[in-house]
This record gives sequence, structure tokens and C-alpha cells, in this order.
Amino acid sequence: MSAAVASTGADPACPPSTPFSFELYPPKTDAATTALHSTIDTLAAAGPEFISVTYGASGSSRTSSLDVLRYIRTATRVDPMAHLTCVGSSHAQASSLIREFLDAGVRSFLALRGDPPAGSTEGDAFLGDLHSAGELVQLIHRVQAERVPYQETPIPGLPQARAVKTEREHVRIAVAAFPNGHPRSRSTAQDIDTLLAKQAAGANLAITQLFFHADHYLSFIQRAREAGVEFPILPGIMPVTSPGRLRRILELSGEELPAELSIQLEVEPTAQGQREIGISHAAALAKKLIAGGAPGLHLYAFNQHETVLAVLDRAGALAPAAPLATSQLPPPTIAPTSPAAGTPAGTHPTKDS
Repeated sequence: MSAAVASTGADPACPPSTPFSFELYPPKTDAATTALHSTIDTLAAAGPEFISVTYGASGSSRTSSLDVLRYIRTATRVDPMAHLTCVGSSHAQASSLIREFLDAGVRSFLALRGDPPAGSTEGDAFLGDLHSAGELVQLIHRVQAERVPYQETPIPGLPQARAVKTEREHVRIAVAAFPNGHPRSRSTAQDIDTLLAKQAAGANLAITQLFFHADHYLSFIQRAREAGVEFPILPGIMPVTSPGRLRRILELSGEELPAELSIQLEVEPTAQGQREIGISHAAALAKKLIAGGAPGLHLYAFNQHETVLAVLDRAGALAPAAPLATSQLPPPTIAPTSPAAGTPAGTHPTKDS
């Protein structure tokens, strides 16, 4: 970690015990792979709760995503989280991929519906036969249950005896949440109902799509809790460090233009100045979220460590000289023997639904 990141003291508004995590995407070249490994090493040294790795549409990055997950698991002490999407996958294909991830030691997943290809419509056969993130959550639990139906442990003093335990390894299954509503949702109530359906399916964590104002997240959390959503909901923070990146983000996410941030980025003539604006905005947002009770922070890193670590440092979320010692996020739950069935289908754009 750079001296600049490690030197700043903690801010009372965002105590060093605040859990945080990062999202990366798989590299496309050997040079990018080498650079990403260096980034992972640096991010891991900061002590994140987990590092998630995106997964291309219809399995386009299956091998490279798995390679990154394996590197995180073997080269660091950080929990790797695999993204999984429904679009373009049959039950058999998704089951095979889930088993492959589990066999590689991955125990955390982000279950997403995924974005249909441009020009497609709901119901197209090639979109696959998994229709919602809730169905994917159930499938992850089911594959884990079939893979390890029980565990045997030796009984001290009885060399030939084994105790049988029906509880299996912990599995963390996160899903997406939308503080400002899913683009295909008819109402805020539908967004909350979809989140409740994911909870009923067995999800135990949610990560939000990016947003630009703390009030949007905090009011969404209040509505979700009042409706019965119980699992932690991590706010997703994306530092925006150029006007071009902001335009692209708005195009993909459907979020409203953050006028003040947009103007600041447009009038700043230098890339360094634009990066500083993006870091300051994201750090201020992080402070407000933690002050409002957010259980942690999830940062979209764009495969670079400098910006996201600067955001955490300025928000006071990095320990001055050591990684996090204690997580405030609950551990993944024990995989249930019989996952809930019949979860209503949902929808979702930049992540899922």
C-alpha cells in the first residue's frame, strides 16, 4: 500500500472497523493479468471482507473469471466472490459452473439475473431457463447440498467410528439491490418485493447498484426493513473520475445525472484534477453512508487499486497500519437442506434483478 494511503488517520464518522470489499473484472491479456495480480495483492493487504469477480454474459469469461478467483483464494487470505448470471444458461450449465466454483474453493457468490442481449425480449429461448436471481440462489444451495450432503468427522478414542453432521460448509450468497429502482420495475414496492423473494430463496447479503446521494440508499434501507428484509445491504460506491466514465455509467445504469458532480468534472481541465474530484465525492458519500448505519462499503475498482484505496483512506475506513481484524458482516449462513421453492421471478439491468 502506498505511503499516502497508509498515512492518514481514521475519521470518527467512519471507524476503521467498517468492513469493505471490492469488485474486479477478468483480464483479457497476459499483461493485464500480471497487472491485475499486483492490484489484487495491494487490495488484499488493505483487509477487505471479500473481492468479487464479474462474469461475462453467457459465460464469455468463464475461464478467466475462475483463474482470478483461484488467484485470490491461493495468493491472498481474502474470500473470493464469484458472480453468476442467469441469462444464457440452462439449469444444467449453471449447475456445472456452480460445482466448478465450489470445487475450486469458492464459497461466496453474487447471484444476478444478468442483462439480456441488445434486441432480445423476455421469453426468448436463448436467454436460458433460469428466470430470476432467486432461482439462481436456490440452485446454488441445491448444488452445494448435493455436492456435500453430510460431513463425517473422527470420534476421539474410537479409530473406526465417525460422527455424521448434516450441516455443510458456509456459503455466502449475495444478490443485487436497487436504491433508485430497477429500470424494468413498475414501482418501488416491486423492487422491495423482488428483494424479499431473493431473501426467501436463501440469499444472505445484498449489494446495491451505484448511486450518488446517501439519502437514496438510506431511504431505500428504511423501506426494505419495514417490509421485512433482514440481511445486510452493502452500498455500492463507484468513484467517477472523468466525464466520459460518468456518461458511460449513466448509460448502463439508468441513474439520474448527478448535476454537481457532472459540472465539476466537465469544468476541470486536467485528468489529475478530475480524479481528485471523483475521490472526494466518493469519500464524502462513504462517510455519510457509514454515519447513517451502512454495514460496510463495496467499491467498484475498475481493476485499479489507487483510487478505491484513496477513497477508503479519505473516508477513514482504512486502519492506519494494519488490515481489518474483525468483520462486522455476519458470516455466511449454513446451506439449508431444502431451499425454498417457487420464488417469484424478478428483473435487473446492470447487475440483475
